Amino acid sequence: MSHGDRPPAPDPLPIPVVDNHTHLDISRDGEAPPDLQQAIDEAAAVGVPRMVQIGCDLPGARFTVEVIERYPALLGGVALHPNEAPRLQARGELQDAYAEIERLAAHPRVRVVGETGLDYFRTGPEGVGVQQDSFRWHIDLAKRTGKALQIHDRDAHDDVLRILEEEGAPDNTVLHCFSGDITMARECVARGYVLSFSGTVTFKNAAGLRDALAVTPLDQLLVETDAPYLTPSPHRGAPNASYLVPLTVRSMAGVLNVDVPSLCTAIAATSERVYGPW
Repeated sequence: MSHGDRPPAPDPLPIPVVDNHTHLDISRDGEAPPDLQQAIDEAAAVGVPRMVQIGCDLPGARFTVEVIERYPALLGGVALHPNEAPRLQARGELQDAYAEIERLAAHPRVRVVGETGLDYFRTGPEGVGVQQDSFRWHIDLAKRTGKALQIHDRDAHDDVLRILEEEGAPDNTVLHCFSGDITMARECVARGYVLSFSGTVTFKNAAGLRDALAVTPLDQLLVETDAPYLTPSPHRGAPNASYLVPLTVRSMAGVLNVDVPSLCTAIAATSERVYGPW
C-alpha cells in the first residue's frame, strides 16, 4: 500500500487518550517503518498525544529504550514475545536474552514488561513449555520491578488465566488486544485486570468481542492500535497507526452506551494509574 493510500485522519477526540500498545519499529508489507515524529504529530493532532511503544524481541527492546529517551510522547515496554522464546531457546540464547530484557526493563521510562504471554496459534505443541516458562519469568520480572504487565493471549485463554493465578498477577495487569469472550472478560474484571481493546472490536464479525467489552467497567478499559496491525473499520487491511485510535474509541463508546468524552476521561485516567505520568 503506497503512502497515498493511508486512511484519512478521523475527527479529533474531545479529550486526549493514550495508545496503550504500538510497534513503531515494525513495518508492514515491505514499507519503511513510520517516521517517528510524523507518527507522533499525526496522533497528537486527533487527541492521541501519548503512546506506549512495545519492543517484543531484543532489537525491538533496544529500539524502544532508545526512542523513549528521545520522544516525551512515548513510554516503553520490553519483553520477549511468546513466539520469540522458543526460537531463542533453540539457538541456546534464551538466558542471555532474559538478562538483556531485565537490564533494559530497569530504564525509568520503561513502564511495562510486555508483551509476554502465550501464543498457541503460531507456535506448535513443542513450544508450549518454553512459552509458559517465559511467561512465568516475565510475570516475576514485572513484580520485582513494579512495572505493569502486558499480556499477549492468542488461542490460549485458559492457560493464560491459570498461570496468572498460579504465579500471582502483578498489581497492574493488562490484557493487550483482548480477544476473549464475555465469560473470560467477567473473570478478568473480577480479578482486577485491565482489558485493552484494539481495532478488532470494530470488525463486523466481532460481536462476541463487543459483548466482552460491554461487561467491562470504564475504569478497567484501555484502547490501543497494535500498529501497524489490526486497523479499525472501515480501513481494515491498511497499515494501522496511532492517529486512527479515535475510530476505535468511538466504536467502544457506542458499545458501552456512554458519551465519548466520558470514555476518553476514563481511558486517560486508567493509563496514568497503570503506567504513571509521562
